[in-house]
Amino acid sequence: MAGKGNPTMRQILVYGDSVTWGIIPGTRQRLAFDRRWPIVLERRLNAEGAGVRVIENCLNGRKTVWDDPFRPGRNGATGLAEVIELNSPLALVVIALGTNDFQATHDISTWMAGQGVARLVDIIRQAAIEPGLPRPAILIVAPPCIVQPKGENVAKFVGAERRSEGFAGVLRAVAEAKAARFFDMNAVTPASQVDGIHLDADQHERVGEAMAPVVRRAIDGV
Repeated sequence: MAGKGNPTMRQILVYGDSVTWGIIPGTRQRLAFDRRWPIVLERRLNAEGAGVRVIENCLNGRKTVWDDPFRPGRNGATGLAEVIELNSPLALVVIALGTNDFQATHDISTWMAGQGVARLVDIIRQAAIEPGLPRPAILIVAPPCIVQPKGENVAKFVGAERRSEGFAGVLRAVAEAKAARFFDMNAVTPASQVDGIHLDADQHERVGEAMAPVVRRAIDGV
């Protein structure tokens, strides 16, 4: 007889971009599976008996609700409802986006990027999941502040340091307005000094460890 698996296992979807995908600063390589912060988070929570499975859905260059003129499929709103339906039941969805909204392809303000995240919250809550399945809690994550982009990021993020100033505060306000949870990576670590955008391996470790109690409260409804 086929088993039903672990009925107490709770699934967490992380919906992010290259910061979470684990790009190694200064390269086009990817951190190993167990070095990226979502899996550091999963490992910490399960060590504490939380019984979770973290699902990574992260795409380099993904924006909140904007199309990329050079690379298709980077609009985070497109297909998000289907992603929620595909992975249900979900205890929590973590939105870790916004950095790419400040690329030079768009003149987007922090308010506009914040509204993009707010729109993603609405899509998640309105997704057509099967009757009886729970609506997931939502955690909005502020990415590390963009500081002195280096290498190939200089042209891609020209002006981003100025335009993204104060973004974490905007996301905190969005989380409050939408009754969502909030976590600020900047309280744990700055961006990598190598490229000014992403996270080094040790920074992924710190983020995953620090996020664990926030996520635990969210999935426990505390």
